[in-house]
Amino acid sequence: MSRETYKPFIRDKVTETIAVYPGTFDPITNGHLDIIHRSLEIFDKVIVAIAKNANKDALFPQEERLQMIRDCFPATESRIVVDSVDGLLVDYAYTKGAKAIVRGLRAVSDFDYEFQLALMNRRIERDVETVFLMTGLRWIYISSSIIKDVARYGGDTSGLIPDHVCEKLRQVFMT
Repeated sequence: MSRETYKPFIRDKVTETIAVYPGTFDPITNGHLDIIHRSLEIFDKVIVAIAKNANKDALFPQEERLQMIRDCFPATESRIVVDSVDGLLVDYAYTKGAKAIVRGLRAVSDFDYEFQLALMNRRIERDVETVFLMTGLRWIYISSSIIKDVARYGGDTSGLIPDHVCEKLRQVFMT
């Protein structure tokens, strides 16, 4: 096909593109925020959804985690919605009109599990894609679990999580 005759398929943008970024966010880290901000470069709206994980005991109650996430964004940022999800994530994403589920990957070890989830979600709902974003190099070594361990033993977590989250961790572990 010659260059002159090639016309790429361009879809009219009729509706906004929505993605769901799920996690336990216990607590939210700067790595999570990096993924959220980069997702906003791809999608019109990002729903940050606290998902329940039966294999994890949360340090912070769900409502407190929701508020910590909300406090990360100015009130004028209407492109970010903070919510919680109970049940199948892919069903939640579909009902919210999301075209994608965003997942952050830190290492190859994350990929195997995330790939299996993506395939299962695709089987359940073909209209919802999974988009993998590599964690920024600055944040590749952090996780909420590591942050909690550092805070638990009096280590400095500043610069790795938002300041208001640092304060919440200090309050939890000082008592």
